[in-house]
Amino acid sequence: MNYFVIRNGTHFGPYDIDTLCDMVSRGRILTCDMAQQDGQPYDGRMTVGDCLKRNRRKVHLRNAGNTITQLQAIGSQILLPRSDISRKVWREDTKLLVLASVGLLPIVVEIFANSSLLTFYLISLYFSVIWGLFFWYLFKTKQVSFKSAISTFFLTQGFVFLAWDLLGIVRLNPFYMFEEGRSFLSHVLFYVGGVGLTEELAKALPLFVIIARARQPLIPQTMVFYGLISGIAFGVFEGVQYQLTVNAELDYSEAFYMNITRLTTLPFAHALWAGIAGYFISFSQLYPIYKWALRVLAIAIPAILHGAYDISCGYVLFGLPFRVTLLFFSALLLMTYLKRGKDLQAQLSNLTSAL
Repeated sequence: MNYFVIRNGTHFGPYDIDTLCDMVSRGRILTCDMAQQDGQPYDGRMTVGDCLKRNRRKVHLRNAGNTITQLQAIGSQILLPRSDISRKVWREDTKLLVLASVGLLPIVVEIFANSSLLTFYLISLYFSVIWGLFFWYLFKTKQVSFKSAISTFFLTQGFVFLAWDLLGIVRLNPFYMFEEGRSFLSHVLFYVGGVGLTEELAKALPLFVIIARARQPLIPQTMVFYGLISGIAFGVFEGVQYQLTVNAELDYSEAFYMNITRLTTLPFAHALWAGIAGYFISFSQLYPIYKWALRVLAIAIPAILHGAYDISCGYVLFGLPFRVTLLFFSALLLMTYLKRGKDLQAQLSNLTSAL
């Protein structure tokens, strides 16, 4: 009776039972390899171990000498490949550098532990790198430039620092006058027309710069990626400010939770909303005769989502479930926009052709 051995979809053999036992004893075939009896259909259930049991065979695995002998056979070059870990080689290994950077940065930050601002900012950069790699994996297109992504990140933070901390120009938004209002309408006007509109416009400004400087039409997914990067930049910058002020006044458990949230979920929320802005900003470049309507949508939709999120923070009972639902809806909306991008493109093309 002969058997085929199947490993990772490749068939070997057929082997008679004696040959099979010999190859198992020498470690060339594993008892967990799949097996198929010659002349029978392959059902993916029988292993080599099952064959041995059916034929009442017991196989003793040979050892290639004692442990020392085995180590000598493996060789030191395999265990410590000196040529492959030379400086010239590892400096060109992108995966190694990314892996080491992500793993080692938090402990390196310990050097700056005496400076709260620098420590919080470096930790925020660390989470930004992780988010950036995640978005790079999911949304990167051939049009995406690493240089532009880095520029977007720091341009967003630079503008926010200038506008918020140095010039205070955000207060020029008239909707901020409703900040102290207690009615629901006042909350809507303040959080949507004030906070939401201002912050979403700030995150969108680097995207307008990218569009204005583009040497080719940028597809929606490209601009969504840059929007995600801008949103992360704003979120972590805002998070540092909260960690140094509002969160510092909370007790340990609350401060710990809020600091983590400010580095994870809240930058994620800002990224989603800025990604939606990037989507419509892309179409505003592709169909310039509808530019202003598309740019209004690019700011208005994120501002409404942003404002609704902030309003719900004032409600203890249903606030958290609402925020979770809203963020899921924001992610769903962004992904749906990308999936239906061709539909919007076709509609705008038809409207343009009809003019």
